[in-house]
Amino acid sequence: MTVLSIIVGVLLIIGGFCCMFTPVGTFLATGYFLGIILLVFGIVGIVRGFQKQAKALEVVVSVLAVIVGVFALFRPGNTMEFDRILLYLIAAWFTIEGIVSIVLAIQVKDINSGWYWGLIFGILAVLVGIYAFAHPMFTAVTTGILVGIFFITAGFELISFAFALSDAGIDYTGQNRSF
Repeated sequence: MTVLSIIVGVLLIIGGFCCMFTPVGTFLATGYFLGIILLVFGIVGIVRGFQKQAKALEVVVSVLAVIVGVFALFRPGNTMEFDRILLYLIAAWFTIEGIVSIVLAIQVKDINSGWYWGLIFGILAVLVGIYAFAHPMFTAVTTGILVGIFFITAGFELISFAFALSDAGIDYTGQNRSF
């Protein structure tokens, strides 16, 4: 898993730079990516519902995700409302991701000497998320740059955590690999 984490981290970093160099294209493509993610999430949830592994509320949310995903794929940017919702979803994404990053950094504080980078990136992501809520037009103009920064920081964070867990002899299942 460590090698896979490093590969995904490097791909995130490369993708982040691509987003930063084409910010308008990234914003225009964000609706498609969101639509694909929602569509896949919804289909998986519906399949889980048929396999009796999901609760009724999960199936309802999955059906709604499919509907919104299809709408995003076939009408991204044709309505001002969806674009506005997308801007607030991006702001929420940065805020939530920043909070998660802060929590993870604090949790690995004892085993990762570079834990503070996750904390710093998490605080920055929260600040960007709050600013994006306050100024949604800023988000519309700078989505590509913001997504690029997020991908780059997430890539470095993933690589850092992979090395830290490997050095500590812990795999992602929480098992100690040292005998």
